[in-house]
Amino acid sequence: MSEETNLATKYDPKAIEQGRYEWWLKGKFFEADPTSDKEPFTIVIPPPNVTGKLHLGHAWDTTLQDILVRMKRMQGYDALWLPGMDHAGIATQAKVEEKLRATGTTRYDLGRENFLEETWKWKEEYASHIRAQWSKLGLGLDYSRERFTLDEGLSTAVQEVFVKLYEKGLIYRGEYIINWDPATKTAISDIEVIYQDVQGAFYHMRYPLADGTDSIEIATTRPETMLGDTAVAVHPEDERYQHLIGKTVKLPITGREIPIIADDYVDMEFGSGAVKITPAHDPNDFEIGNRHNLERVLVMNEDGTMNERAGKYEGMDRFECRKQIVSDLQDMGVLFKIEEHLHSVGHSERSGAVVEPYLSTQWFVKMQPLADEAIKLQAGAEKVNFVPNRFENTYLRWMENIRDWCISRQLWWGHRIPAWYHKETGEIYVGSDAPKDSENWKQDEDVLDTWFSSALWPFSTMGWPDELSEEFKRYYPTDVLVTGYDIIFFWVSRMIFQGLEFTQKRPFDDVLIHGLVRAEDGRKMSKSLGNGVDPMDVIDQYGADSLRYFLSTGSSPGQDLRFSIEKVESVWNFANKIWNASRFVLMNIEGMSYEDISLQGEKSVADEWILTRLNETIEQVTKLSDKYEFGEVGRTLYNFIWDDFCDWYIEMSKLPLYGENEQAKQMTRSVLAYVLDQTMRLLHPFMPFITEEIWQKLPHQGESITVAPWPVADPALSNPEKAADMKVLSEIIRAVRTIRAEVQTPMSKKVPLYLSAKDDQTESILQENAIYLEKFCNPEPLVIGKDLQAPEQAMSSVVTGVEIYLPLVGLIDVVSETARLEKELEKWAKEVKLVQGKLSNERFVSKAPEAVVAEERAKEKDYLEKFEAVQKRIDELKNLA
Repeated sequence: MSEETNLATKYDPKAIEQGRYEWWLKGKFFEADPTSDKEPFTIVIPPPNVTGKLHLGHAWDTTLQDILVRMKRMQGYDALWLPGMDHAGIATQAKVEEKLRATGTTRYDLGRENFLEETWKWKEEYASHIRAQWSKLGLGLDYSRERFTLDEGLSTAVQEVFVKLYEKGLIYRGEYIINWDPATKTAISDIEVIYQDVQGAFYHMRYPLADGTDSIEIATTRPETMLGDTAVAVHPEDERYQHLIGKTVKLPITGREIPIIADDYVDMEFGSGAVKITPAHDPNDFEIGNRHNLERVLVMNEDGTMNERAGKYEGMDRFECRKQIVSDLQDMGVLFKIEEHLHSVGHSERSGAVVEPYLSTQWFVKMQPLADEAIKLQAGAEKVNFVPNRFENTYLRWMENIRDWCISRQLWWGHRIPAWYHKETGEIYVGSDAPKDSENWKQDEDVLDTWFSSALWPFSTMGWPDELSEEFKRYYPTDVLVTGYDIIFFWVSRMIFQGLEFTQKRPFDDVLIHGLVRAEDGRKMSKSLGNGVDPMDVIDQYGADSLRYFLSTGSSPGQDLRFSIEKVESVWNFANKIWNASRFVLMNIEGMSYEDISLQGEKSVADEWILTRLNETIEQVTKLSDKYEFGEVGRTLYNFIWDDFCDWYIEMSKLPLYGENEQAKQMTRSVLAYVLDQTMRLLHPFMPFITEEIWQKLPHQGESITVAPWPVADPALSNPEKAADMKVLSEIIRAVRTIRAEVQTPMSKKVPLYLSAKDDQTESILQENAIYLEKFCNPEPLVIGKDLQAPEQAMSSVVTGVEIYLPLVGLIDVVSETARLEKELEKWAKEVKLVQGKLSNERFVSKAPEAVVAEERAKEKDYLEKFEAVQKRIDELKNLA
């Protein structure tokens, strides 16, 4: 990188970001060191799917992680941020199949091995896209430890977990109603089902009793499933149907006789109080069927068409069958009423197809024992800390109402289930390796749910199941997981119960939850709405630092973030301000070495103030960052850099820099160099590129700001008394500028300025620092005294300990000035009322820390003095009128 000490005249993000990431990687600044005696700090990246480009949500999520890791590295930790990607079974296979379809090919044409070969090619292509995006964002990842969920090591971990859970009886194979996606022809989990309100209908039918004496009324939203009915159920206490329990009805169309049964599940108050039971096509009916030993009649194929059990409807699509069967039932006189009905219908998150509750033989994880342990963990000291903590309740509610987890998927891309079936006996063998006489066994064709392998991510990436692995022992459990609230159920919960089961430890100490990135109007970003934003386009226009700072400081934990290009642009303006301020500093410290920087010796009030404010900022930024309050960190840094450093200190520094006092000049140069250095370090995790560029030009020790020590407040550099003096001076300067603006008197024009101090000490402060008042108020004359008489026809203002008068004869409107002061009086009256309300609250006075109560009493005194001074001035003006 450039060795020049001067910055370019213009802030150009592209120019300063160009090549910097490669320089960081070459320096190995992001690589963890297991041999180090530093305390480890670990984050594993939520692995993005190898299905496409990263979106703004990824950019937000990874920026927050990068901030934490960069900060911890600077604080002296052996920081590991482990990168990796997820094979994303259904999503990736669907993308590859879509690509094949465009060439007129299917996966079946290719066969399993060739199809997987194509999918690996896809993975490599998209993995390289993702890495390019990570680099553009400036993410400090340790690529030497990058993992993929289908890596050999991770696959070993997956097999180990499956086998162990099976041996403990926590994995079983069984016939159950699962969520079936007819488009992708695979089972999906409950949380991959998206519910949408759909306009449907209730179809009211009469099933005739087999003896011909009567009929029983039922209603359904899915008449096509009636072909699989095996009973009609009523409540055992429903007097209307007592005489029918045990009898049979003839199922319309098929003519099959099915029993009328009694079951407590039936709601007597809903509809007719009688319900059709279809055990192969409804989860509740499945449970009722088990209780009553009912046959399970499956009438659909995997692709959503009707099968041979559907008789004359065989081969029809399920929704076409619905129309036809409704027509046939009407013709028969069985269907007597169709009632419009808006109801919630499950759709596959992946394909968008209407999910079919479907009887299928699948592999399941028995969840209750695992969930119980995870729930118990949250009651102890070693619990997982959710930030914000309200999300712990979201997590616990789901765990407390857990259902068994269907883990098999009818796909080819993924971890093949390590189960084999004997070709003759049907015996099941489960193991990490194939049975010895493998020619007599056939391996299960299915693969495991993607979340099964993702659930192991915090420890499978560290070398587990080798628990003696140095990395596993050093870096697990991890410290923080950063993720969105939308995958608490999918992923966070599963990592916790699998981590507990296989490592006996929580997989991470904290979970930092963020929301979703939404469009500026609050709507969800989507392709269909055309309101998506590519983070790489934003970086091309405004730079990675502007996007990162906006994303990381634009909301509080757990809240959604509204994307605004204007706000990104305003961050660019902030970066530009930093750039120009840094150019000023660098030009004025040219030739200065690191050893030349000395803060020993006499300092001006401005020097003392900025160093005190720097200490306060360091403490605030560190404390807020530890609480993940990055929005507040952003405000703190912005206020210090823009207001305190750029607008005040740099302007004040020009007095000694352009003066004759060499000692004052040297101290100012040291303060400028020191404050800019420390500020760049504080800002670095948020804006890594611009801070590295500036820091490299400063007098410094070390190779890179990425490994420079994190700032620590130095009590020797704090001077609260001088900082308070500076506050008085800045208040006076602001007040004078406000008054000048009100009467349209430019700063270039000299005006009389009278400053009446309330006591000797305040008068002394004003006299000692008159140079600043002369420079920034441009007075002629400047009169400083104690208890000065207000000149006639003067504009006035009151600050702490000082009354300000600007005699602007001919410019002042007494009536307007009185009205302005009355507004000010109202403001101070409100402040007095608020503080006195607090101090009159016995509970506050007795329970609040002494320092807090003392601060409120000081405020009361200050506000009362200001109120009285303004009131006095109003009275004087009224005498003039």
